[in-house]
Amino acid sequence: MATGAVPASLMTLKGRSNGLGLAKTSDFVKVSDLKRVKFQRTKVFVIKNSNPGSDIAELQPASEGSPLLVPVQKYCESTHKTIRRKTRTVMVGNVALGSDHPIRIQTMTTTDTKDVAATVEQVMQIADRGADIVRITVQGKREADACFEIKNTLVQKNYNIPLVADIHFAPSVALRVADCFDKIRVNPGNFADRRAQFETLEYTDDDYQKELEHIEKVFVPLVEKCKKYGRAMRIGTNHGSLSDRIMSYYGDSPRGMVESAFEFARICRKLDYHNFVFSMKASNPVIMVQAYRLLVAEMYVQGWDYPLHLGVTEAGEGEDGRMKSAIGIGTLLQDGLGDTIRVSLTEPPEEEIDPCRKLANLGMKASQIQQGVAPFEEKHRRYFDFQRRTGDLPAQKEGEEVDYRGALHRDGSVLMSVTLDQLKSPELFYKSLAAKLVLGMPFKDLATVDSILLRELPPADDKDARLALKRLIDVSMGVITPLSEQLTKPLPNAMVLVNLNELSTGVYKLLPEGTRLVVSVCGDESYEELEVLKSVDATMILHDLPYSDGKTGRVHAARRLFEYLSENSLNFPVLHHIHFPKGIPRDDLVISAGANAGALLVDGLGDGLLLEAPDQDFEFLRNTSFNLLQGCRMRNTKTEYVSCPSCGRTLFDLQVISAEIREKTSHLPGVSIAIMGCIVNGPGEMADADFGYVGGAPGKIDLYVGKTVVKRAIAMENATDALIQLIKDHGRWVDPPVEE
Repeated sequence: MATGAVPASLMTLKGRSNGLGLAKTSDFVKVSDLKRVKFQRTKVFVIKNSNPGSDIAELQPASEGSPLLVPVQKYCESTHKTIRRKTRTVMVGNVALGSDHPIRIQTMTTTDTKDVAATVEQVMQIADRGADIVRITVQGKREADACFEIKNTLVQKNYNIPLVADIHFAPSVALRVADCFDKIRVNPGNFADRRAQFETLEYTDDDYQKELEHIEKVFVPLVEKCKKYGRAMRIGTNHGSLSDRIMSYYGDSPRGMVESAFEFARICRKLDYHNFVFSMKASNPVIMVQAYRLLVAEMYVQGWDYPLHLGVTEAGEGEDGRMKSAIGIGTLLQDGLGDTIRVSLTEPPEEEIDPCRKLANLGMKASQIQQGVAPFEEKHRRYFDFQRRTGDLPAQKEGEEVDYRGALHRDGSVLMSVTLDQLKSPELFYKSLAAKLVLGMPFKDLATVDSILLRELPPADDKDARLALKRLIDVSMGVITPLSEQLTKPLPNAMVLVNLNELSTGVYKLLPEGTRLVVSVCGDESYEELEVLKSVDATMILHDLPYSDGKTGRVHAARRLFEYLSENSLNFPVLHHIHFPKGIPRDDLVISAGANAGALLVDGLGDGLLLEAPDQDFEFLRNTSFNLLQGCRMRNTKTEYVSCPSCGRTLFDLQVISAEIREKTSHLPGVSIAIMGCIVNGPGEMADADFGYVGGAPGKIDLYVGKTVVKRAIAMENATDALIQLIKDHGRWVDPPVEE
């Protein structure tokens, strides 16, 4: 691949008139001007820098054979080990944010801001639980006035935790509250722009420039005030509340999210104000990860070093909310990105602190020991857009007695480790695998486990246990057992688990010809050891790195393995096999699985999961596996919820209503329902949702189909039934399954 170099400071891609078709396809580079030059005996287009600087960026063709050279984008310090990205320090009151400081933990109050006593009490509870920063919604003048009393009361009670004002649509309110709070969060999508109507608008260059001038006119007074009083700021883009102008120009995309924030950042820099951080939040972890990577890649190109606030917005509640947050936040922390985090849950705010701390500790530890593997060249992973590497699913071979095609699922597979004890009660065992039972016989269903790992086979004379396994094999469920077990107590049509040593020594050849092989690989082996994979026909690979406190990073080892497989055109399916230690708490397991396996699946690397924890409930592990696949936008096995965490704007009891809706609609796989406390992020944040339940006024609910409101001002007591009727009217309802 031809490469070259240009100064790295690039201007903005304007997507309208460059004639290169890059607005959609090249999400990672901004073009200001093109210059035709001679490069290695060939005339090529090089991006001309309109803002010359000393930094140099390496170039590569935009695509195979393209005459356009673009920068090779860097989105983190290292892709083979965790090195924390170097940032400046931003002061939020008395708390320092940035790479020279611990990853800070924060949450947001849910009280009515005008209720000073309740808000003060909740802030104190949050501070006592260990949060570093608290955000409070400030939607109007009365709330802004209450902020002075809130701040003064907390100071009198010796609580100096920094307070952040959450601002939408209200520049004058931001100016008012900047007199007393330590930080102002502005949403670039609605601070100066009108509320998005999701209209496609046509802009001339003059029109666009006039809108930018309007933003500057509205935003400059706040920047000047924050600079004068030493206040911090977060320029916090939400995927769901981009302006019509940005969406018309860049689409509803990570690229649009980054540009929306940069419009405000350029104004701050123009005024020599640098005490700010960025965030790029979305309810979809895949989009969230892409947006932050694009943001950081662009900051590297510009030479900027502002800290990052990480979060998955509207993550939901319980395990679902923790899993989505772990996938998004954990992925970025593994790459050394992130300086403060919030886990947004539809739960009391103090309940966010513990999962937040667990993720912060994960990120700090990985960066302190620089967890990873030996350097390797990575050429095949797509950093900025999701493109799944799909391994070749099992195909039926001539002469095989059973159908192996169901051993893996095209949208992502769940494997479970089982014991001999479970085989003693076959019907309970089948139910634990989420199989349907017809006259006691198992059949696969939507969320049935695809294959099982049985480390010890039943004795040859245990006919009941062997019959139970045969019935699973007959319905195309894979049964995997170690080589030593299959050689001593052979189970007909079982797949055999082998390691690289057993392959290289040839001991596996003692098996009957045609036996299906499952190969266990750590990912940090030498390339010489991996060479044996070229000579075997594996049904799947289990990426199985021992769970330890060592310096080898699971994510980095897996990236190295996938790079080796891609470089050698080996399309084996790869499943992430994680052994958790005995006694691991459930939340720790969920967060670790999301941060480790999820960090790979959001890059399209992996075909499924096998999670093992010796003393955890079997059903919990199965559900966690399916939740992880769904959180990574792979296999959809239940209703998807986009549920906001509640704040002072919320117009109903979000936790109660959310639980009620989930109880009545959780059996609708493929259906996505948004539950929003108010309209601030409502229609936009429902970009991924089929139906929406949004607070429109106190006691009144608006219902949406996609981003379009279809029913307004429904009395709250009737709204859940109206939502169900709406789902039925659109042909998406099925009755709940009847328990046998």
